This record gives sequence, C-alpha cells and structure tokens, in this order.
Amino acid sequence: MQKPHLEFHSLDLDAGWETPPGYPAGIKQKIIAGTLDETAKTGNRTRLLAFEPGVFTTEPFVHEYWEEVYLLSGDLVVGNDAEGNGGETFTGATYACRPPGAFHGPFKSETGCMLLETHYFAPK
Repeated sequence: MQKPHLEFHSLDLDAGWETPPGYPAGIKQKIIAGTLDETAKTGNRTRLLAFEPGVFTTEPFVHEYWEEVYLLSGDLVVGNDAEGNGGETFTGATYACRPPGAFHGPFKSETGCMLLETHYFAPK
C-alpha cells in the first residue's frame, strides 16, 4: 500500500480526531496519510497524536511495525508509572525511531502535546 500524492494543503485540526484503540480518553489521533494493516503486516501511515494536559498511559507499548515520532509542541513525559508519576520530560525538537518489538512508554503530558508519527512495516 502506498500513500497518495499529496501536495501542501491545510489540515483541519478541529475535525477528524478519534481515540485510538487501547488508549485512554484524552489522547486522540488524526490520520493524515496512508493506512496500516496490523493483521496483514502491510502499509504505512502518518498521523498526528494529541495528548490533553495531564493524560497518561499506564503500560508500555510494543508493536510489530517501525515507528518514527517527532514532538511538534508541548511536553512529553516518557516512562511514568501506572499512576502517572515519574518519567523523563521532553520538550522542543525531540525525535524517536523505534524498530519492531521495542518496548516504549508509558507516556504522559503535563501541559498537552502534539506528535507527528510515521508507522510502517519493513518491506518483505
């Protein structure tokens, strides 16, 4: 699956958001290009992921696809506990690239944040 050819265009940041499966309320995604089929292990997608202030996940994530993440705005706390305490806070130009099978998180944002993420399966 390939992404469509998209030239520069405005994104409506007020519509098209949904809570991804397995995420708590207050974390929403907006798919901006592509699709990812986790069952067939094909495809790629680019999404925005937004955390409302104070929202956190409680368990590490692990998945079978590559993930690249860039923190666009706000703060992201990495490695908090199940009550949302602790972890390391990142702001500004922050980037992560994770191979399939890498455990990461849990995550929290004190002030809210927006991430740009790209997910893809390695070519077969």
